[in-house]
Amino acid sequence: MKKFENVGTFEKNEKWENAIKREAELYAPIYGKSTMRTDFDRDYTRVINCNAYRRLKHKTQVFFAPQNDHICTRIEHVNLVESISHTIANYLGLNTELTKAISTAHDLGHSPFGHQGEKILSSISEREYAEKFWHEKNGLKSVDDIELIKDYEGIKRNLLLTYAVRDGIISHCGEIDENGLKPRNEYIDLKDYKYPNEYSPYTWEACVVKIADKISYIGRDIADAKQMKLLSEKDINRIDKLTEHVRINNSNIINYLVVDLCENSTVEEGIKFSDEAFETINLIKKFNYDKIYRNEKIKPTIRYFTVLMTEIFYTLKKEWNGRSTIFNLKRMKRYYPILSYEFTNWLSNYANTEDRKEDTYNNKIIYDLNNLEDYCRAIIDYMAGMTDNYIVQVYNEIVSF
Repeated sequence: MKKFENVGTFEKNEKWENAIKREAELYAPIYGKSTMRTDFDRDYTRVINCNAYRRLKHKTQVFFAPQNDHICTRIEHVNLVESISHTIANYLGLNTELTKAISTAHDLGHSPFGHQGEKILSSISEREYAEKFWHEKNGLKSVDDIELIKDYEGIKRNLLLTYAVRDGIISHCGEIDENGLKPRNEYIDLKDYKYPNEYSPYTWEACVVKIADKISYIGRDIADAKQMKLLSEKDINRIDKLTEHVRINNSNIINYLVVDLCENSTVEEGIKFSDEAFETINLIKKFNYDKIYRNEKIKPTIRYFTVLMTEIFYTLKKEWNGRSTIFNLKRMKRYYPILSYEFTNWLSNYANTEDRKEDTYNNKIIYDLNNLEDYCRAIIDYMAGMTDNYIVQVYNEIVSF
């Protein structure tokens, strides 16, 4: 028997009924309810068919607009997390369909320009309506409220993912240095989360994805930085000497950490690394912060991102005027045809506007355009969904004559 087989999220688990709960029943197709797919498999296919997933291929992981096609983007990162979490879950005896769904969806809430874009949106949202923006919470909002798919009648509906997958999204923060991760027992309202890592994940599978997230990027970022000429051979030799038991390249790091994690994890002690491997992770992570994430070459792009995102936000904010907001946005078409059309069209999905045709929607109304704070939230949500390329295109439209 595999070590975690008795605690995996399967039908005999006491958490099963909570894990597969949805906020509402899935609509039944015209040919009746299909039994070909499990609940978590359904979640996976709903995720890969939504627009936020498609846009991940044009979102920054660490490096913005690289000329080299082999630099990691957000979609490759997601694929790496899925692969790593599958290997770990399969070895331990956990539900690989659940890890697949969580890992594929875990970064749907990421903003353009990676963590730097996330910080910029957070500074705007804190200033405008006193709320922090963080991608784990935005990921939950994306799958609960923003992302829509059409049913067999062409009606737009919310994704309605299971509780276990939604929990895995908001609980996935991999930036926290912790070892021996265990799931919580409490079935909580996920909208009660107030900050990243406030609660442990609800399932062992979500714990695996959280660890796989960290495993996936610490070596990959070094490989990218080397190709981008941010790291010298001297830098690489330095970190090699600090981690003598693992040669610093991405494949070696992933293999070393996955094997170590699988060998050292137990139900009693949690999903954990050996002391040696945990120290190695912290050494590599510190090296990455010192030599990559805080590198002087990255700072000009941060200033660039700040200008772009701030200008777009305030260009849209100044058009707010209660019931006249949509009229004002449409009037922008003379100067900003792309931004005017796309944002107005996007808003019609989530607010009661004259463009919203009730026979084509069956999703939640989440914005009251008579409320300025609601309107500002809508702008932030809209910008968070943009790709890097699109946000640059919109900014260029604003500053062009």
